[in-house]
Amino acid sequence: MRVLILALVTLWPLISDSSVFARDDSVEREIARGIELLYQSETDEAEEVFRGVQKDRPNDPSGHFYMAMVSWSRLVTGFWSQKMEDEYLERIERTITVAKEIVQSGKADDDTYLYLGGALGFKGRFYLMEHRWLSSFSLAVDAVDALKTCLAMNPGNKDVLLGLGIFDYYTARLSGFLKFVTFLLVHKGNREEGIRKLFQAAGEAPLSSIEAKSVLLHIFLFVEGDYRRAMPLARELSGRFQKSRIYKYLEGVAYARLGMQQELRAVLADMRAKAGKESARSLGNQWLRRSFYLEATWALLKGEYEAARQKLDLVLAIPDPEEDPYMIAWPLLKKGISYDLESRREEAIELYTRVMKMENGAGAQFLSEKFIRKPARPSDPLLGY
Repeated sequence: MRVLILALVTLWPLISDSSVFARDDSVEREIARGIELLYQSETDEAEEVFRGVQKDRPNDPSGHFYMAMVSWSRLVTGFWSQKMEDEYLERIERTITVAKEIVQSGKADDDTYLYLGGALGFKGRFYLMEHRWLSSFSLAVDAVDALKTCLAMNPGNKDVLLGLGIFDYYTARLSGFLKFVTFLLVHKGNREEGIRKLFQAAGEAPLSSIEAKSVLLHIFLFVEGDYRRAMPLARELSGRFQKSRIYKYLEGVAYARLGMQQELRAVLADMRAKAGKESARSLGNQWLRRSFYLEATWALLKGEYEAARQKLDLVLAIPDPEEDPYMIAWPLLKKGISYDLESRREEAIELYTRVMKMENGAGAQFLSEKFIRKPARPSDPLLGY
């Protein structure tokens, strides 16, 4: 149930006169510009923008929060290292500290609690990935409390629905020990209510509408397996963020799942065209790798396992561990899946174990661990990841 959450998006609404930090149009434009850059996969440029916001407003949680989102974006796109993890935790902790100082001063508004809840939730998400269950759900309690306070202070704040919708949906999807702990510490969760809140945020939230659409896309593609609902979301996000390799790939996965071969071939052709237009060879190869990776996914879904491995080998033949570590660990994982689907369990385990031992598993260790415990199956929505 891994969710790609990069950053909150679109223009931040002007805060009311009761806000501690009155924002002007220039700050709003800078935040909007930085967020757009993040979604276009231009992370370095986004960091420069948010660093300026942070410098101008050191006692406002917004700049600190978006700097943390830059680090999170790098993590979820494959740049896992101790340095990056430390940077992320330092930035998210700074956001929490600044927001709590405002709360303690008695001058907090609903947006203060929105940032506080978001930061606590992101910190808890990181701890969950590290299997620090109790710490994660303790943070989740505080995050939900902050988001509910935000909503109580301003029932018209639609951006808060993103976080509450995510909590509702994913706590309802948990099972076993995690479900028990969640029930004790947070709330039972409600799948339908979570999806409803996310759709409302997607349609009405001035800040987080695009992120809500991104979360829904991942839910429908990789949890629900509801590919018809995923397809228009993937098409919209891919069309808006033309430089994003992630959304273009997900658009292709949606078409592959629905058997829309003509549309899928158009996506592949667009990826190859983008690869040829990039002035830097390293950037062109990033598009080329993902076109091969998408073809491998398509073959995997059709049951053509040897063909899938051939495409994955093309990806692995042009590695770039410095600039594109994602396309090393994940193709190895997918080769393991192909062997699992052929009931070649020993070969699958060998590749999963190899991914688990990598210094930078680029997030693929999450699924490697899952498939070591239980073999991949053709019906698993995660085959398209």
